[in-house]
Parts: sequence; structure tokens; C-alpha cells
Amino acid sequence: MRTPVVLGCIDAPFPRSNTLPMRQDQAQTGRADKHVPAIGPGPLNNKLLGSLPHEDFQLLIPHLSSVQLAQGAVLAEPGVTVDHAYFPSSGAVSLLVVMRDGKAIETGTVGREGIVGAMSGIGPCKWQVRAIAQLPMFAGKIASTEFRKAISSSKAIADLCLRSNEGLLTQARIVAACNAVHRLEARFCRWLLQTRDAAESDTIMLTHDFLAQILGVRRTSVTEVANTIEAMGAIICSRGVIEIIDLEMVKALSCECYETMREQMSVS
Repeated sequence: MRTPVVLGCIDAPFPRSNTLPMRQDQAQTGRADKHVPAIGPGPLNNKLLGSLPHEDFQLLIPHLSSVQLAQGAVLAEPGVTVDHAYFPSSGAVSLLVVMRDGKAIETGTVGREGIVGAMSGIGPCKWQVRAIAQLPMFAGKIASTEFRKAISSSKAIADLCLRSNEGLLTQARIVAACNAVHRLEARFCRWLLQTRDAAESDTIMLTHDFLAQILGVRRTSVTEVANTIEAMGAIICSRGVIEIIDLEMVKALSCECYETMREQMSVS
């Protein structure tokens, strides 16, 4: 089966510094995309890469390329061989389980603290989920074959893969319980808080359609909940944007799963 084409992706080698160059389309037009920084963070902004000893990091850097992803870009589909791993250096990637009827729901998120496709560094494998850029973002991308070579020479890098995978398992357990027992309003707020952490901003770019896909509900349900929370004065919704204006109220409306996930992820 062919590897899916990553739509909305700009790929380039990593420069030696910890910054990324201006995008080609920005250089040609002189305009920056207002939704994605013209200068993006480099590989060390991924917390796992940043934690590596220098000599271990040097095993990866020659094989890493910078990838700029538009919101909604699809990195992977279930059943396809994992040919690359991604180290988010900004934004986040949503991992969705896809049912036979095409419906999907998010079971995990990978931000700067993790790796997408980590287990391909341990051995050949196939994607079990659909991976989508949750926000406009940058990431480091490495071929799985080169990733495995680096891991064979570095216990520190192998440990990163295991830590990332354990973090995803922790998320999946919490999200499964959350989806089963908590109301949509609480889940909506929990997701807003997680996304705020990934975006490092109170202004979150997303449509109700996209959020409905992530939460596994109808768009009309998301709109109803968003309108209710906006009426309470916690958020402001405009076309494609949700702005958190009362963080403490959003936290109060969220379920316990946001704090539980933060606590457990901090020790995983």
C-alpha cells in the first residue's frame, strides 16, 4: 500500500541553527501566512529531542528535515506502512481511530513533548490511526529506516520512543473514560485547554467542522455547546477561531480529565 501524500506540507532540510527559513511561497510573494509563523521553531523545540545528549542528537540531525504543516494536513492513514516519524516543534497532531463506516474520534494528541510514529524506530510497523495536524505547525521529519539506524546506536533515543508511546497509552486510557462518562460540554472544554497548551495561545484556530470530527459528534452539537459556553462569557467564537477570555471558567467547565492527563503525562 502506498504511503499517503501529506497535503499542506512544505519540506526542507533542517538548517544548522534552531530556526527555520522563510517558506518558499513567502519568499516569492513577500507575505507571511498569518496562521503560521514565517520563522518556525527548530528541532530542539521538541522536548524529547531537546532532552537528548549532544552526541545522541547528532545521530538524528543529518537525517531530519523541517516540515511545515497546514491545519488539517493528513500525515497518516490506518493500514499504511510507517515510513517516517515526526517530532512536533510547534502545534500538535491529533490521532484518530477510524471506524468501518468512516466515523472517527480522537484518542490522543502529540505535541512538542512527543513523537508521531515513534514505534517505527523500534521496528517496521503500520499506522493504526489517522494522524492530522491539529493546528498550523512545524515538525522534524525522519525516515523510519534512518530512525532505526540511530536507535540501534543509542539507548537514549530508544528510550525516547518508549516514553512517547507510554504517553500515548496514558492519553488513550483517559480519553476512553472521558468519552464514555463525561458530557460534551466538559469534553469540549477539556479539548480547548489541551489545544491551548499546544498552541501556547488563548486564540485557537479551528472550525466547528474540524472540532466535531475530533470529538466524534455532529457539527450542530459542537455549535450548540460553543454557543452555550460563549453565552457564559468564557469564550468568543468567530469564523474559524475560538478565543478563551476566561481561562478559569473554562477550567471549571472542563472535566477532571484535563488535570489528570497533565499530572500523569508529567511523570510518564
